[in-house]
Formats: sequence, C-alpha cells, structure tokens
Amino acid sequence: MIKVVHIITKLELGGAQQNTLYTVSHLDKDKFIPILITGSEGLLVDDAKRLGIETHFLPSLVREINPIKDIAALFAITILLRRIKRPSASTAIVHTHSSKAGIVGRWAAYLAGIPVIIHTYHGFGFNDYQNLFRKWFYIYLERFTALITTKFIAVSKKNIETGINVGIFKKEDVELIRSGIDISEFSDIEIDKAKKKKELGIEPGLPLIGMIACFKPQKAPLDFIKAAHLVHKKMPDARFIVTGDGELRSAIEEMINRLGLNNVIKLPGFRRDIPEIMNCLDVLVLTSLWEGLPKVIVQALSAGIPVVATEVDGSSEVVKNGINGFLVKPGDVKGIAEKIVHILQKPKGFKFQISNFKSILDEFDIDLMVRQQEKLYENTLNICK
Repeated sequence: MIKVVHIITKLELGGAQQNTLYTVSHLDKDKFIPILITGSEGLLVDDAKRLGIETHFLPSLVREINPIKDIAALFAITILLRRIKRPSASTAIVHTHSSKAGIVGRWAAYLAGIPVIIHTYHGFGFNDYQNLFRKWFYIYLERFTALITTKFIAVSKKNIETGINVGIFKKEDVELIRSGIDISEFSDIEIDKAKKKKELGIEPGLPLIGMIACFKPQKAPLDFIKAAHLVHKKMPDARFIVTGDGELRSAIEEMINRLGLNNVIKLPGFRRDIPEIMNCLDVLVLTSLWEGLPKVIVQALSAGIPVVATEVDGSSEVVKNGINGFLVKPGDVKGIAEKIVHILQKPKGFKFQISNFKSILDEFDIDLMVRQQEKLYENTLNICK
C-alpha cells in the first residue's frame, strides 16, 4: 500500500481545495492510503472532517507570510511525516498544493526523508502585478525548492511554458493534469430557472450576467462591477450576480452603492448550488489578473454558457473567441462590457453545441484527474526504487 499525503494551506471554497478533497476521497483504496494535512481555517474544513480519512489540522499553516508560524508549520509537518512514514518508509508520497504549503510542505517532506515529493501548480505565487523584488524572490524560492521535488503537475499548458521559461522545472519533469470537474453536474442539470432567479432576488426573464470567484485582488472583482455599470447603461434590463466572498467585499459594496447599482447587482455570498446558478446565467464573466486555468470557465462551458474572460494563463486553452465566448486583456473593463453586450444582443450566435467541445471538456473530467494522479504516483515510485 502506498501512503499519499496531500498538503494544502487553507480549505477555502476554491478549485484547488475542492479537487484536493475529491482526490483524497476517491483514490483507489486497494492501492493507496490517503492522508490530508491542512490549515485549520476555511469553509471546507467540515467537508474534510466528513471524508473519513486521516486528517491533520495545523493552526500554524496559514496563507500569509509569518516567520514564526511558518517555522512552526515546518517542524509540525516534519514530525507528522516522520511518524506517517515510519512503518513503510519506501512507500510514502507527499503531494503539495498552493504556494505556501508547496514550499513548507516540500521542505518538511525532504527533512522527513520522504522518497517522492510532488507539487501541483494551480497557478503560480508570482505574477506581473508584484514588484520585481517580490516576484523574483518567489521565483528563486520555487527554483530552490524544485531541487528537492521529484515531479511537478501543472493544470495548464501555459503554466508549463512559464515554469520552464523561469527555470523552475524542465519539460520532462512536469505533467499536465487538468483541474477536474464533474461535467455532468453542469451539463445534465434540469432546474426551474424562473424559480431559481426569484430565490436569488432576480426578476425572471431578464438577462443575467454572473461572476463566480473569491473576492480577492487576483480575481479583480471591482473590474466586474465597473463593466456591469457600463453594460447597464446600454442595457438597463441586464442584471448581475457575483457569487463568492472575501477581503474585497466592503470595497465591492461601496462601489455598487456609489454607482447606484444596488438593485442591479446581487451578492449572495459563497454558495453550494453553483451548478444551478450557472445554468441561470446568460454570460459567465471572469476578470482575473492571473490564473492557472480557472475551473469555473470549464463549468460554464459544460453548461453551454458563453464566457467573457481575461486572457490570462490557461484561459485561451478552452475559450475560443467568437465561438464559445471572448477573451480580453486583464483590466480592459470597456472591452469586457462590449463583449457582454455583443453576446446578449446576438444570443443565437452563442448557443454553441457542447458536443463541439467534447474533446476539450473530456480532459477536465474529475475522475480522469484522479486516475492520472494515481498513475503518476505509481510511475514515479517505480522510477525512484
């Protein structure tokens, strides 16, 4: 049996976190013993507790840089891993996710003598919106930690290209494994859209544009509010919904109030009924400044909903301009608004057949994601023997 320890920083309601929980709960129990190490905060903590697998919650494992807590997390994870691998030192794998857990977790695995260390990039911790010192500090930290990493996983081809270009890994050291979703959950759902819209406080029959994301700077939700204002000027009947929550909520509420959009934009918070909300939309918008490959875009396309997204990282690998949506430059609020209006004015042109994108969507099947990881675990262990 192979012990596979997944380490992730914070169990917030995000794609990386949801996929990690799905993986540890769906690994082949005849071959793998899944174990989870994570921080003690996040909306998915209760979900993790219900999985029925060995789980360790560490208060010291936090997202923010905190030297005292980071050192405490390093020692705590190292001690945990030494205990976990003791009965079968040759069959232990550590698989880390997210930037903080990726650095701390991998060094803890190295100090604990774990033979196979794997890291998934769901997007990088560095980006062009950081000052040069911070950006290159993170790049060199990733390069240094790459020296003790056995194998890398990336969720988009663009991330692989970036990782190679900045010298984190070589082509032969990284595998493309898409961030999976349950495609049928979005493509096969049947709902009463009018009833659902009423529940969300939106008049049935009016066009609905939505964004589903955490309210943090990376997602640039204020750009969505600005674009909504421009669209509303041209199409007063248009309504908007921003599903999520986070540190920028107060700023979002202030801008909505200042622009007089209180009756136009709804903020329902974090929701568990994303497939139902998605199927009520006429357009899905994502204004991110950087990404890996946002699974919300794949969810929208699986539901047959056209997408207007920023052209960052892996988005262009699924959004095809003029066919299933549009891509615009990050921060181009006017361009986002224009593309939304274009789709709403010509909806028949975007009633694309999901079957036309089956080959693309099949790559994102969540069970395929798990099987690909299992294959990588076994292959990597065989090489390391």
